[in-house]
Amino acid sequence: MDENQPSKKSMSLNIVSSSAKSSKHKGFGSGAINLNNVSPIIIDHGEAKIDVGAMHAKSKVEKGIKFTTNREELNGGRQVWLVWVAVDKLAEGVNYAGATACEMWINEEEKKGWKILAEHVNKLDYAIKRRIMLEGLGTEEKAALKKLLVAHNEEWWNQSSEEFKSALEG
Repeated sequence: MDENQPSKKSMSLNIVSSSAKSSKHKGFGSGAINLNNVSPIIIDHGEAKIDVGAMHAKSKVEKGIKFTTNREELNGGRQVWLVWVAVDKLAEGVNYAGATACEMWINEEEKKGWKILAEHVNKLDYAIKRRIMLEGLGTEEKAALKKLLVAHNEEWWNQSSEEFKSALEG
């Protein structure tokens, strides 16, 4: 690349927070998604962990894995769950408000995996909209998620809706 030539700006999706500095932004890209109140949680080997890298499909389990959308191309592997959890900040306090689960399969030996990225994006959107969609999670995964959420902030758990809490029972 010639050093004297100006670099071309690439067009990309900007994720902008609602801070005072960024809220002044007007024009192209002004319809931004606020992800300040959403956390990605990876459930793997029966343990739930917050993994911020999952926000950009770069969680610890996803690094170095080539993904396919055709499940039949993957030989074996293990099931891993990405759970988007949204938090509400209300006058009464903060609570867990939305949670959605996305399935993926990882075969570390072959460095291959299966996931449907569009589903992961749609489920993120549903969590932001405070929906609770945890179909597919088994008893062990639900228990691991509940344990993490309670340990992270028991007050938030206690202030969460009964619908949210019951979605993680049994």
